[in-house]
Amino acid sequence: MIIKKFEDDEEWLEARRTKITGTRLKDIVVLRGTNEKEEFYNLIAERLAKPREKGIKPMDRGHLLEVDAINKCEEELGKTFNKDLVMWSREDNECISISPDGYLDNLTEACEVKCLGSGKQLKAIILNEIPDDFKFQCLQYFIVNDLLTTLHFVMYDPDLPDNLSYKRFEIKRTDIQEDIEKYLEYQRKKLEEINQIVIKLSY
Repeated sequence: MIIKKFEDDEEWLEARRTKITGTRLKDIVVLRGTNEKEEFYNLIAERLAKPREKGIKPMDRGHLLEVDAINKCEEELGKTFNKDLVMWSREDNECISISPDGYLDNLTEACEVKCLGSGKQLKAIILNEIPDDFKFQCLQYFIVNDLLTTLHFVMYDPDLPDNLSYKRFEIKRTDIQEDIEKYLEYQRKKLEEINQIVIKLSY
């Protein structure tokens, strides 16, 4: 067995990178018939990504990188997205809304950007699928905007090597039309239920 001594916490934390420690073991062990856990992809990321710059909150980092990500998408597609800070709402119910990160002025294409941790980025690349946490968000674009034909879901992490730092998924309305109709109706019913409860509680 090897024993290493450290001068301070920072040096100790750095030494833990890329290793399965006692704290991490529970987040790595996969029971038969289940998928790899998130920490598995974080370990891969620690071997491939540059260490994250300290002191920047994840949400602030996402906002800072969002424009770069959309610029990369524009470069790849040869299109220019409107990046104004806006919210789209359905005309028949303004409570059904989405805030696009970028969109074509004719409203037929939009761009949703995620600048997540390197582990999440690599998981999406390895599995070649949009993270489950964001599938309903993607669906909402089509539910709100009847003109939308294509959504570009862009993932960007400059801490990873160039060939892994940018990933774009393309979602077509024609492939998810049934879900669009299903969850539009679902939202209408839920909002009506909320309205009835609010009316009842207001007396």
